[in-house]
This record gives sequence, C-alpha cells and structure tokens, in this order.
Amino acid sequence: MKSRGVVGKYQRSREPLALPMMLYGVLFVGLSLMYIIGLSLMTRGADFNAGAPFGAHNYARIFSTLYLRSLLQSLRLAFFTALFCLLIGYPFAYFMAKASPKARTWLMLLLIVPFWTNALIRIYGWKILFSATGPINQALLGLGLIARPLRLLYTDFAVQVGMIYAMLPFMVLPVYSAVERMDWAMVEASRDLGASPARAFLTVTVPMTLPGVLAGLVLTFIPSIGLFFLSDLLGGSNTMLWGNMVHNELLKSRDLPFAAALSVVLLALTGIVILVYRRMGGRAESMVF
Repeated sequence: MKSRGVVGKYQRSREPLALPMMLYGVLFVGLSLMYIIGLSLMTRGADFNAGAPFGAHNYARIFSTLYLRSLLQSLRLAFFTALFCLLIGYPFAYFMAKASPKARTWLMLLLIVPFWTNALIRIYGWKILFSATGPINQALLGLGLIARPLRLLYTDFAVQVGMIYAMLPFMVLPVYSAVERMDWAMVEASRDLGASPARAFLTVTVPMTLPGVLAGLVLTFIPSIGLFFLSDLLGGSNTMLWGNMVHNELLKSRDLPFAAALSVVLLALTGIVILVYRRMGGRAESMVF
C-alpha cells in the first residue's frame, strides 16, 4: 500500500510536465481542426472568401460520381500499396534482423540512403524509367519482345509502383523492430516440439511480429491516400487521388470551404484507421505478452 502511494505521488508530480504538450495540442491541433470543420460548413463567395450561408452542402457534393470514384481509387491504391509493402517488406525485414551486424548495417543503408534525397527527384527517376524512351521500353524493344513502346507512364500501374517504392521503408522499419525484439527461444521450443519451419513461422513468428505488421500497415496505408504529387507526376490526369482533389480545390478552384470538407473526410478516414489499429494492436500485444 505504501509503495502504491509513492507511485501515485510520483505520477502526480509528473503531471505538470505534460501541460506544455497538452497546451500545444489544444492550440495547434484542436483549434486548427475546429477551424477546418467550421470552414467546411461555409460557402465560397464571389471574391473566393468563405462565409454564409452555412450548411452541409459541401459534404453533399462529395457524393457525386467524380469524388466517389476518386475516393474508391485512392482506397484501392492505398490498400494494394500496404499489401505489397507487407509482402516485400516483411521478408526483407526478417532477413535484415537475422543478418550479421555488418550486413545489417549495409542493408539498413541500402533502405534509407535513397530517401535522403528529395522525394520529387526520386519520383522523377521513376518517370524517366516508365517513359516511352526510358530504359524499360528501350530494353524490351532491343530484345524484340515488343514492337512499340508500352504505355507505362500516366497509368495506375506507374502510380502503384511509385507508391510502393515511397512507402516501403515505413513497413520495413516497424517489422524489423518487431522481429529483432522476438523471443527466439519460443521459436526453438516450437521446433523442439515437432513443429515444421512453416508451422513455427505461422504460429509463433507471425503472432509475435503482428504489432509491427499492423504499425507498418497503418504507416503505409494512411499517407498513400494523399500522395498527390506522386500521382501528378506518374499518373497525370488519369489518376486522381483524394489528395489531388484537396490540392485542386485549394489552389486551382480556390474553393476553400469545399477543400476543407474534403480534408475533413480524409481526417475522418485517418481516424477510423487509427481506431481500428488501436483495437487490433491491443489484441496483438496481448497475444504476444
């Protein structure tokens, strides 16, 4: 009882230290969110300002075919981005965690160093690769496999590849952290009890690394919905992500209330994904610990 009182007193003594962060959250997150929600209920005026009348008309516009198609396309590309990042990133992270310290360092550098350069420069590299005169088409033409250049650029395929490339480290790093912290004695125990390597992997390794997998899925899925610059460069007008819609309404149409409504929808989707992650993540951690 005495130790519990000491712990409680210690925790209460630390509570004032959290006040600056709480104040920061209220000022820069809470008020900003309230402003965006309020702006989304306004109407654009003739001079591009926002004002009365107030209502949910901006949200009603989202249910038109154009925006619903963009939303479904964004969710589809984000889903497959997270899926392929998992299929590629999990083996890479597992191999990296099992490698020697020297090899692990080189693999980590191989993963991270390209991302020290500007994102636009890296995406332009993919644009050159996918162009009609790029290395891919030229190699296929030189081998006689195709008679004319393939249309790779400005397609969903190009956008999908670019998104997987951009998001892959956000899957590898949390999975690598989870694999590295595994209790390998449990894997060895399952093998001693007669489990095959595949069964030991599915029944021991996968559940123990599930928190890292879930974190990687969230970190790859959520940003993929709003990668408007990537879809602009690799997809053109053929691929309109939700981020493109917000960008166009904000900077081209200058419809600030409608751009705010689109942003609120994106924030709501993000919140739903995070809530699902917290629920599933708690179950995954309870399975491990």
